Amino acid sequence: MKPASHAVLFDLDGVLLDSRAAMRRAILGTATAALGTLVADDALGPETDHLPHFEILSHLGVHDQDIALGPVWETALAVAARETALFPEAVRSVRRLRSSGAAIGVVTMQPRSRLPWLVPRELSSMFDVVVGWGDAEPKPSGAGIALALQHLRVPASRACFIGDSPSDIAAARAAGVASIGAEWGYTGPALTHHTPDILLRDLSQVPRAVGELLG
Repeated sequence: MKPASHAVLFDLDGVLLDSRAAMRRAILGTATAALGTLVADDALGPETDHLPHFEILSHLGVHDQDIALGPVWETALAVAARETALFPEAVRSVRRLRSSGAAIGVVTMQPRSRLPWLVPRELSSMFDVVVGWGDAEPKPSGAGIALALQHLRVPASRACFIGDSPSDIAAARAAGVASIGAEWGYTGPALTHHTPDILLRDLSQVPRAVGELLG
């Protein structure tokens, strides 16, 4: 592909996709089935939104990796994810970025195989590259971001990464790209303590912020 003038990379969950409730339902359903007892909502603490699901399941007592990473989990998530939704302005903001000449990428903890049923086609069709679980060392390593930029043939100096967690900001820093903190995501205003280059309240602000960072 022809190199773009710049690249805008996104985390998925908590930035473009509001999957918080679905992930929690899937974790509770998987734990209930595996343990044979009802696991209530209050068993999940605030760390649920920031740790891999298999770590949360282990904390709840589900230590069997065939359950935590296998068909039981995939089925639970697929059913729960039917009620996920894009954050407001996701499609419009990405479309504006593409029209400005940006390549669009996603660096996520989700396997790429899930995207067809997690992300509506109107958004995923605008992704130029997706780096998912198993493709590179996970965040906070910058390896996934670096891999995405290598595919896009865009230097780190002409790229930014948008995330909603401390590990996202750390990954951007490790990869040498500008960071945009998504206050609308799962960490909220507390993300400012992790010093992103810019902290935004709303997805609609992203195209302008990218222009300020990358020119």
